Amino acid sequence: MSVPFILSILLLFFLLGVGEAIGPSMIAGGMFYLIITGRDIGLAAETILNGLFNSFVLLAVPLFIFAANVMNAGTISNRLLDFSLSLVGRLRGGLAQVNIVASLIFSGMSGSALADAAGVGKVIIDMMRKNERYPAGFAAAITGASATIGPIIPPSIPMVLYALVSDQSVGALFLGGVGPGLLMTLALMVTVFLIARRRGFPTEAPIPWAAYPATLLRGIPPLLMPIILLGGIYGGAFTPTEAAAVAGLYALILASVFYRSLGIRSLFSVLVDTVRSSSVIALIIAGAFLINYIVVVEQIPNNLATWLQGVKTSPTLFLILISLVFLFFGCFLDATTMLLVLVPIVLPALKSLEINLVHFGVLVVVNMMIGLVTPPYGVLLFVLNSLTGIPIREIIREMWIFIAMLLGVLLIMIFIPDIVLWLPTTLGYL
Repeated sequence: MSVPFILSILLLFFLLGVGEAIGPSMIAGGMFYLIITGRDIGLAAETILNGLFNSFVLLAVPLFIFAANVMNAGTISNRLLDFSLSLVGRLRGGLAQVNIVASLIFSGMSGSALADAAGVGKVIIDMMRKNERYPAGFAAAITGASATIGPIIPPSIPMVLYALVSDQSVGALFLGGVGPGLLMTLALMVTVFLIARRRGFPTEAPIPWAAYPATLLRGIPPLLMPIILLGGIYGGAFTPTEAAAVAGLYALILASVFYRSLGIRSLFSVLVDTVRSSSVIALIIAGAFLINYIVVVEQIPNNLATWLQGVKTSPTLFLILISLVFLFFGCFLDATTMLLVLVPIVLPALKSLEINLVHFGVLVVVNMMIGLVTPPYGVLLFVLNSLTGIPIREIIREMWIFIAMLLGVLLIMIFIPDIVLWLPTTLGYL
């Protein structure tokens, strides 16, 4: 690494340290590198625009964000909770189990952990805290842990971004996330069951059998969304990017026409929130394109690949080491930043070790989701704190057991790649 590169990275971290947003900080660091190395400053704009214009898959990001915002603004989240309550409310720790199942269902619609926590999560936390049935910290912790399933089960915004930088099939990545997502769900449900038995958490009153048809009927329209999306993608009706537009349209029709719960004023708020969130991600993507250009100029990926070939690292050991790196950075950095900046650095090394890039992509996304709930700077911790007012220290105290369980799932995925690869291989995507 050259002195200009080190200085630009130091400037990047200085700007972050004084409170500047990650996207503008990366752009400033990249432009500083171009200036001190005597390169044309116009390379910054050219690199960013070329990256954006050549990435049709990026259109999926704002569309999935829009779909998630529409579902949170309407009554769709509440209907999913009612359906989940009918399925698992009878289990020990019923509302905590409902929290997990609702996140699993919602994940098939939004592709975002933050949307899950802010939508379904906010409602279920209030239900769990009513009459002090569950400790506030536990309610927030299981909400954050279950929200990590969101970007693993397809559709997934992080997997779309990974496909952008790795040139892998979005369809293969979506299929690869199904097994790990279900495994994470099972692990969290078993953990909650054991905790609930030890701490005496309640079950919910059984729903009469006569009420099941009405509950199921209320839940069918939202439940059709993942079926429509995945059926359309793998049936060849539309691409994953077009599926994001279908998701947004379907959510809008449900909320505004079918349920009549989304008015003009609410829709305007949804559009503003979508533009705001998409703009933040777009700035991060723009900064990442510039930083990636500099990383390539510095030949860091090639040097890393050459070094690994000399060390003779096994693929499994490399995956464990790189997972530790991503887990560490996941405690401090935004998931989008890690995907767009760190992944391109290790891609040549992955290819030299003949590691399947779909397997690695799903591992990376799971890594980042664990980082979202890991202290000291896990983003979901702060989101839950701001939504509910529950002190972060209480959330962290209850979160450790769920982090340990998710790390166990990650290790299983590393040692048994077929958990990720079996479904896309069976359906002909690998």
